[in-house]
Amino acid sequence: TVGASDSNDYLWMFRRAPGFFDVVTYSGTGANATHNHNLNAVPELIITKTRSHSTEHWWVYSSATGAGKALRLNATSAEDSWTGYWNNTTPTSSVFSTTGYDGNNGSGKTYVAYLFASLDGISKVGSYTGTGSDLNVDCGFTAGARFILIKRTDSSSDWYLFDSTRGIVSGDDPWIKINSSVDDQNSTTDYIDPLNAGFTITSGAFALNAAGGNYLFLAIA
Repeated sequence: TVGASDSNDYLWMFRRAPGFFDVVTYSGTGANATHNHNLNAVPELIITKTRSHSTEHWWVYSSATGAGKALRLNATSAEDSWTGYWNNTTPTSSVFSTTGYDGNNGSGKTYVAYLFASLDGISKVGSYTGTGSDLNVDCGFTAGARFILIKRTDSSSDWYLFDSTRGIVSGDDPWIKINSSVDDQNSTTDYIDPLNAGFTITSGAFALNAAGGNYLFLAIA
């Protein structure tokens, strides 16, 4: 998140790692296309952005919502149902698909795509259904999650980001909304708690744990 010129910036950096993360750049074709990647796994989360036109959204594919839907990383909106984002085609371990939509494959535009997958003990892309009570999210980790990104998919909601550098503890935890241009973090709520296998969503975290709500998450150990 980047705010005003006198604000603090938050930066998270990732390095390509087989089975966990890959980054791809490509030129748009304006037609149905497949794009090669080197993740060496089926992507479960893909974030795309035009590099040549700043006004386009950050479009998001997730295995939780499927290839017929998309989310926007820079917005609070629920999942959009339209097959034109990913050509209604589930990614494979070597390619992902788009149509000629300007948001992720417009003619004459250039793009970047960030691809994530679940890797045992390292990362988990998953989903859960809110319960309204304390909810343990098991990611298969042994030392708990250090980075957690959560978005409700079936209703309007922010993208909440937590990390252990700023604090994932049993009390109040700092978080930011990465879809917001406001750079201030909130440190006065106890939305998540540490869990050796992953993380716990608390009963007081209505934004992340509404009963019956559907949520997408990316967790990194």
